[in-house]
Amino acid sequence: MSLINEHFLELNDSYLFSTIAGKVREYKSAHPERKVISLGIGDVTRPLPQACIEAMHKAVDEMGHAETFRGYGPEQGYEFLRKAIAEYDFAPRGVMLGTDEIFISDGAKSDCGNIGDILGAGCSVGMTDPVYPVYVDSNVMGGRGPRISYLPVNEANGFVPQLPQGHIDIIYLCYPNNPTGLVISREELKKWVDYARREKSLIIYDAAYEAYIRHDDIPHSIYEIEGAKECAIELRSYSKTAGFTGQRCGCTIVPKELTATSSDGRTVSLNRLWNRRQCTKFNGTPYVTQRAAEAIYSPEGREQVRSTIDYYMGNSDMMKGRLEALGYQVRGGEDAPYIWLKTPDGRGSWEFFDLLLEELSIVTTPGVGFGPSGEGFVRLTAFGRREDCEEAMERIAAWKR
Repeated sequence: MSLINEHFLELNDSYLFSTIAGKVREYKSAHPERKVISLGIGDVTRPLPQACIEAMHKAVDEMGHAETFRGYGPEQGYEFLRKAIAEYDFAPRGVMLGTDEIFISDGAKSDCGNIGDILGAGCSVGMTDPVYPVYVDSNVMGGRGPRISYLPVNEANGFVPQLPQGHIDIIYLCYPNNPTGLVISREELKKWVDYARREKSLIIYDAAYEAYIRHDDIPHSIYEIEGAKECAIELRSYSKTAGFTGQRCGCTIVPKELTATSSDGRTVSLNRLWNRRQCTKFNGTPYVTQRAAEAIYSPEGREQVRSTIDYYMGNSDMMKGRLEALGYQVRGGEDAPYIWLKTPDGRGSWEFFDLLLEELSIVTTPGVGFGPSGEGFVRLTAFGRREDCEEAMERIAAWKR
């Protein structure tokens, strides 16, 4: 009998962003005199909102006194944060959630993988292509690799995901999309909800970038679509919304209406299963971090978060405008901090990545790393410092042949 989970052997030896980091390390080692500008990995560069800093200081002080010290917190998250999420993120959009439907996490990435714990190994899985690599790798780890189907999102279909031809048990959707930076209309999202209800499928909806939506007609939550509570789990994150990439906090929404059928025909609450999973495997997000997240919803916090998002989207507007003026074909970047750039002259994604790194000291992310339909594209992030983004565009403008 094997002592290992054999499904890990089905994975590529290196995670996409680890491969990029290795290439960049080698380049810096060979060219220490050159300034490398990263428009690749989507880490943030702006400091935490001041409201969050003040809340963390206060929470740390509480931890220094016996009367206000807190040890193990609730695995589901503290009530104060769950209540704020329901009140400020969902209720204004007409979505009413109970706090027991909201589970605080250490970020959306973790729960993207963890959610598979409550899903059957024999389930079929559908993913848009290109796709965030965690969706794929975590399902391979869980034994569902042979049952993954890819739904191309490309120029041929106008970058609008098409419904599967047959039945799919689990569907992953990410909007605003990582990596393409594109969004989905209310009408198109309704098609997916209708499909899932008809097929008794489950949608895993990654809304990590919803705070970046600037057009009023684009849904921020799948639960804005009628019937979605019966078929969807939604993942959210504070990483890009408020700069929590190093603090680690997000939430997963599992509605009470959401059920699945067991092999013996029983109807089972996914909310109950997820709660049971969290109680067993998760000790909760730190109190100090949750107080910082709560501060995002204060009047000062909301204003500071909006200022940070406006800064990053200013980067996006500038880069997209410059690239289009130079004749590049770009998509995204309007309601998300990612720009999807078509490589010129039919170059491959990795070829163009290497060219920009070697000749311009600019780091991007090869589109093919997100799936076959990403070939011929690279992803640029708008999370850099403004002066670095401007310098990168100047380098490309001077280099453009």
